[in-house]
Amino acid sequence: MQKVLVINPGSTSTKIGLFTEDQWLYKENIDHVTADAITSDTLREQAAIRSAAIITSLQQRGYSIEDVTAIVVRGGIMRPLAGGVYRVNEAMVNDLTTCRYACHASNLGAVLAFPWGEAYGIGVFTVDPVTVDEFIPVARFSGLRGISRLSMSHALNMKAIAHKVATQLAQRYEEMNLIVAHLGSGISVSAHQNGRMIDVNNANNEGPFSLERTGTLPAMAMIELCFRQGLCESEVKSLITSLGGVFSYLGTKDFRAVIAAVVAGDKLALQVVDAMAYQVAKEIGGMATVLCGDVDRIVLTGGMAYADIFVKKIVARICSLAPVIVLPGEEELEALAAGVQRVLRGEEEVKTYEQEPITQEGCQ
Repeated sequence: MQKVLVINPGSTSTKIGLFTEDQWLYKENIDHVTADAITSDTLREQAAIRSAAIITSLQQRGYSIEDVTAIVVRGGIMRPLAGGVYRVNEAMVNDLTTCRYACHASNLGAVLAFPWGEAYGIGVFTVDPVTVDEFIPVARFSGLRGISRLSMSHALNMKAIAHKVATQLAQRYEEMNLIVAHLGSGISVSAHQNGRMIDVNNANNEGPFSLERTGTLPAMAMIELCFRQGLCESEVKSLITSLGGVFSYLGTKDFRAVIAAVVAGDKLALQVVDAMAYQVAKEIGGMATVLCGDVDRIVLTGGMAYADIFVKKIVARICSLAPVIVLPGEEELEALAAGVQRVLRGEEEVKTYEQEPITQEGCQ
C-alpha cells in the first residue's frame, strides 16, 4: 500500500499528513512556538528543527520515513515555471536554500525533505508553487517599460480546484476554460485556458482588495502618501500587503467578525463588503475578456467563500457570464496529495526543475 507524506510549512507551524489510497491515515498541525522569520542564514537550522518534529510525529503513530512511497511538499519561492508536478532536485534546493528569489517559510519543504529522498530512495515532489507562470505574452505588459507583471498567486489551490471541477463535470482540465477566484487573506483571480493559467492578478500588489492587502491602488495618490508621510520601502510594502484592505477600514482581519458586523447592521462593514465583492466581480469580468467570453465555469474558492452574504454579492454581478460553482476552503494538503497521486497513477508526467543562469544585466 503506497503511503504519501504531505508537508506544508508555514511561518510558525508545519501541517503534515500521511495519505494512502484516497484516504488520510492522519493529519497534524505541528506548532513551532520559537520559529523566527525565515532568512537564508536560518533556513537550514529551521529545516533541521522541523525535520525532527515530523519524524517524531510519524514515530508516535507507528510510522517512519522508510514506510513512505513518496513525499510531496508545498513549493517555495523559486523561478517562474509552468504548472504541474516537479521532482525536487539539487537545483531547486539550492535556489530555495539561498533564497535566490525570496525567503519564505514554504522554502523549507523541499529543503528538509530532499535529504530523506536521497537517503531512502524516495521520490520527493512539489506541486504548482506560487511562482507558476503560464502567462500569455500580452499579460506581462504593465504599462511602464522596465516593469513587468509577475505571475504570483494561490496557484496550488486554484489549479487543484480547476482539476476537481473538471472531474465533477466528467471533462478534462486541459479542455476547459475556467475562471477561478481564490478568496482568502489575499485574493487571486485567474483565467485558465485549456489547462494553462494564462493570466492572474498578483494578490500582493494588484487586483481586488482583501482582508489585509490593498490590491490595485490609485498610483498618484499612493505616491503622494509615501512622500507626505516619508515612508521607507519596508513600511510601504507592509502597508500594501498586511495593513491594507478590510483591516485598514474596520481594524480586523477576521472575516467572520466582519460578516457578524454586517448582520448586526454595521453600515461601514456592509459598505466594505459590498466594495470588496464589487472589485472581485470586476476582476472576474476582466478575466472573462482574457478568455474572449468563452467561459465554461466560474469557480469561487478560498476561506471567504464560506460567507454566503459575500458570495451572493459576487454571484449577482457575474452570473450572466457563465455558470458559477462555489467550493469553499483552501485544502492545500489535499491539493498536494492529489497532484502526486496523478503522477503515481501515470496520469501526469513529472517535470524537471532547472536553474536560471545568473546574469549581470539586472532587471529588464
